[in-house]
Amino acid sequence: MSDNEHLLARIDTTRPHTARIWNYWTGGKDNYLVDREAGDQIRRLHPGIGDYALADRRFLGRAVRHLAADVGIRQFLDIGTGLPSADNTHEVAQRALPEARIVYVDNDPLVLAQARALLVGTPEGLTDYLDADLRDVDSILERAAATLDFSQPVALMLLGVVIFIGDDEESYGIVRRLMDALPAGSHLVLSHTITSPAMPDVDAAVAFWNEHGTPRLTQRTPQQLTRYFDGLDMLEPGLVSCSRWRPEAAGGEEPDEVAMFGGVGRKP
Repeated sequence: MSDNEHLLARIDTTRPHTARIWNYWTGGKDNYLVDREAGDQIRRLHPGIGDYALADRRFLGRAVRHLAADVGIRQFLDIGTGLPSADNTHEVAQRALPEARIVYVDNDPLVLAQARALLVGTPEGLTDYLDADLRDVDSILERAAATLDFSQPVALMLLGVVIFIGDDEESYGIVRRLMDALPAGSHLVLSHTITSPAMPDVDAAVAFWNEHGTPRLTQRTPQQLTRYFDGLDMLEPGLVSCSRWRPEAAGGEEPDEVAMFGGVGRKP
């Protein structure tokens, strides 16, 4: 049995899964009926959920483009990759810098199977994939060092993944340990679902998910999210709705706020 066949054998199609639902909301085809049914139910509870799935994806593109094209970051460690879509991290980075190196990390078998098949980088650069959990910090760093040079700046990508760490202090500790291993000039790109009195339907959607889906999600307030960037210099406009982080020109109108906040911080 091949590696991909082993991965596909691990897929549970009896329960909805976040990566596959996210894929469904963003127009992908790598999902099952159970994911689409759960995704539709969540969308009924919170009609704007698909908007912030797209906003998160576009935030990734704008952040990576800025770091590669404007800052010159040539290395990206993307943990919690999610299913391949348009403008994945390596595509955006290598479009600006063909020699860029990217390591993707995920523990979902469908994500890893698809990544190996679809996420092929430029001949000048390198792209690798690790089967690991975000909590496996030492293993991730050790194995990623085969592709990335940790004496040079790295962009740590944590988009929509810290929400799976239920304990606040554990989640802060994981991010701190990862950033401590990276040199000055490295950047943290992080997005996270928020809880806010102004968006009560988001709480209802997350509650539904935690009852029916896997893995469980933990919402945090924007104030709690700022702790992930402790010790870093925040890039403008700071920690904001993903839709409002350096948006493309939209006729002068500010994009609608979504319940997915993101930010980029530089390690001094």
